Amino acid sequence: MRVIFTCGGSAGHVNPALSVAQIFEKHHPDCEILFVGARRGMEKRLVEQAGYPIRTVNVSTFERAWTWKVIKHNIKSVFRVPVSRHQAASILKEFKPDLVVGTGGYASFPAVREAARRGIPCAIHESNAFPGLTTRALADKVDLVMVGFPEAAAYYTHAKRVAVTGTPVRGQFFSLNREQARSELGLTDNQPLVVSFWGSQGAGHMSEMTVDLVERWASEDRRFHYIHSAGRDYEDMTAELKRRNVSVSADEVRPYIDNMPTVMAAADLVICRAGASTLGELTALGKPAILVPSPFVAANHQYKNARVLSDRGGALLLEEKDCSGVLLYEKALELLSDGKHRGEMSRAQRELATPAAAEDIYRELTGILK
Repeated sequence: MRVIFTCGGSAGHVNPALSVAQIFEKHHPDCEILFVGARRGMEKRLVEQAGYPIRTVNVSTFERAWTWKVIKHNIKSVFRVPVSRHQAASILKEFKPDLVVGTGGYASFPAVREAARRGIPCAIHESNAFPGLTTRALADKVDLVMVGFPEAAAYYTHAKRVAVTGTPVRGQFFSLNREQARSELGLTDNQPLVVSFWGSQGAGHMSEMTVDLVERWASEDRRFHYIHSAGRDYEDMTAELKRRNVSVSADEVRPYIDNMPTVMAAADLVICRAGASTLGELTALGKPAILVPSPFVAANHQYKNARVLSDRGGALLLEEKDCSGVLLYEKALELLSDGKHRGEMSRAQRELATPAAAEDIYRELTGILK
């Protein structure tokens, strides 16, 4: 069996594909898997890190604005459409897949569209509560649409078939319990652990707030263990902390958290954006969270994702416009001091979890092959 997974743009699109790829290998040890992504996308690093081959196509986004800069960008994107289609066709012709699966992001469009045109069984998975433009554009062309949130199914009335599967989480997230993970991180005392991240692309204003949070945390005797992933803002953050004479270790403020399954398992509270993949990991582990959805994503879909958790009591939702580093710090202390509340949040998270999502997706996909 040969399977192409195509995705990109963010880790939230790539990680679900990696999860399902692992399930295919589990059930079919001799299967061949190939990833297809954008030439300049972060998916190349993530996929190669996971040990899979990846081919790239020259494709880019279409932005929703009317500035001259955006208009020029969109004109370039238009001219890349036939190029990416030709590249996708070449990849399909060479690899000869039995199945093509897109998990979102503009990078997934060329390969899925070309597979559908050639009659190759194909499917898409949408992780967000409000679907992205790519999956909506492909919905009536593929054999199957899978969604992570039941709320998303209403947007695909024109699809041939829709299945609510949940969003898959990589198997590594289930390998350690809290105590084992803390031991692996070298945390031997009883202080709780707070983990925060805003995404590998950085987050400008939120990173500035995080500097204030770290300064307050350091000035109040580090009342909890803290790990922050700064992404592209790492150098700016560490320079500003140094300017303020705030000393942090390389473990406390990092460019990336490469051992995320271990760090998340050890956490007592997570402060983060509200991407669908991250929410899948939170619910799978039952981790109380403070969610600050990005206001800069299409159709404000992260806010819609966060509302699903907050409305059920699994997370505290703060909008970026109402947020500050001091507020984040104070809310973190408030939750850490209330074990009963965190227990209720954890139970609410687990009620929303879909730990069998990868297996369910595998069954749906093998169904369209039959």
